[in-house]
Amino acid sequence: MQMALTNFCYAIVIDENGSFKCIEPLGDVEGIQLLTFRPEERTSAPVPHCLGDNGSYVLGLKDVKPDKPFDFTKEMKSNEKNYSAFVNDVKSLSEAIPNNKYVRAIGRFYQSYGVETVKQMSHDVNWAGLCKSISKNITFRIFGEITLAASDPQVIQYKIASAFNDNKEAICLITGQKSKPVNTTYSTFILGGKSNAKLVSFQVSSGYDSYGKKMGLNAPISEGAEFKYTTALLSMLSKGSKNKFIIGNRTFLFWASKDDEAGKLAEESIFNMFGFTEQEDDPNRNVEQVRKTFNAIYSGSLRTSLDDKFYILGLAPNSARIAVTYWSELPLKDFAALILRHFEDMEIADTRKEKKPYMGLRSILAAVTLGGKSSEATPNLPEAVVKSIFQGNLYPYTLFASCIRRIRAEQSLNITRAAILKAYLNRINNQQKINVMLDDKNPNQGYLCGRLFAVLDKIQDEANNQHSIRERYMNSASATPAAVFATILNLSYHHSEKLNEGRKVWFEKIKQEIFDKISPDGFPTHLDLQDQGRFFVGYYQQTQWFYTKKEEQSEQ
Repeated sequence: MQMALTNFCYAIVIDENGSFKCIEPLGDVEGIQLLTFRPEERTSAPVPHCLGDNGSYVLGLKDVKPDKPFDFTKEMKSNEKNYSAFVNDVKSLSEAIPNNKYVRAIGRFYQSYGVETVKQMSHDVNWAGLCKSISKNITFRIFGEITLAASDPQVIQYKIASAFNDNKEAICLITGQKSKPVNTTYSTFILGGKSNAKLVSFQVSSGYDSYGKKMGLNAPISEGAEFKYTTALLSMLSKGSKNKFIIGNRTFLFWASKDDEAGKLAEESIFNMFGFTEQEDDPNRNVEQVRKTFNAIYSGSLRTSLDDKFYILGLAPNSARIAVTYWSELPLKDFAALILRHFEDMEIADTRKEKKPYMGLRSILAAVTLGGKSSEATPNLPEAVVKSIFQGNLYPYTLFASCIRRIRAEQSLNITRAAILKAYLNRINNQQKINVMLDDKNPNQGYLCGRLFAVLDKIQDEANNQHSIRERYMNSASATPAAVFATILNLSYHHSEKLNEGRKVWFEKIKQEIFDKISPDGFPTHLDLQDQGRFFVGYYQQTQWFYTKKEEQSEQ
């Protein structure tokens, strides 16, 4: 039994004599958070919360509609247990702290509460909203007061002091200090989980109680420590929180150890990079700023110390509890280095007018899914990509293979797909890294075949304003070059005849530079999947090089 942040959506405003004044909405749809007393969690028996609860407790109403009449007596009877428990709790408080203005006013409200009061309430402009939120938390406010009843400090202190706890002191496994342990920990809801799921749960009468110790005494956690970690979790998991992002059924929480400029910017940057929704028009609009932030942290422009850490916690629903699927604790500067490495690996030639070469997670996933919907990504792929970024490990093979499948299926190689291929290949082979721009020194046969194919495609484009070579032969050229290059080279000679002499010579020089590096044995009969990836990167970079040259010529 401790204090906790709890959402309240409505307040019933009364005067000091308990007379109803009005209904007051609190905050937005989710209400506002109040620090209030938290009793033991409910099971089958009614447990009233501190001077505020859902409609069945506070008003004895549960099944009410704003535009339909209801039987008040029938409603009260069906919710009698909850309502009586709440009213009796108010009576107990009236006897214990009779001079408290909230306890006194609420006690008087219940003395006169009945059909007439509900009629008064039904004429209030906020009655419809209250009915729609009747299952959410409602509390009281005294007319003219700023504070709300559920957060009254005198009532909360009394509740804490009188809370029953027969546990003896034990060493807390979190703090290492002796204190009274909790019997059960507070629920922490995550997407896909049960509403009463807990990060730390205890067996109850299951035959596994050790040496006669039951529930929380098996693994003692002090009330103070339990309050701190559950309150922090609830805050980061709350709606609108920018310390979380959700991928599939995984929820990732992240935070910096220090609340300074570097820590705040790091948290904001991770949210901008991963905390996307499908409705966003431009998921990459803040990604360049993310790179700048982490570059400033790594370079020392944003000051950090060795004690500054960055934490990431991955959670997943698992039966009646919450499973921890990922945990990372790194110095902030080291974490920045990992994020920068991802940007470096993903950077590739970009000839677009508005350059945005730094890819966020949504763009990466959309590039390898049918229809470009990141939500349709293969199960476990998004989480695997995230972990690769956070740990600096190899990108998942599934990402690479899916990217090549989409290129083949759609005959489309965009900047994001080229960046994915480059990033994957560079992490598995540090000895032969692919550059950001075209690398005319790269001897890889797959890369050279891709470059040559781009040259032949460009010749046809200039000669006939067509791309039939790309449409008909790119897939086979990337897998079995020897089987198709003789054919497309013959086609290209016919296309070259339509070019002026200067362009014809220019293209021949580029082709010869590539031919000089092709194996003396001729084109490879087969390219494995990695070299197929290099083929597509070579094709992309050679194509971008042509665009760059065209821009240079236009400027001249």
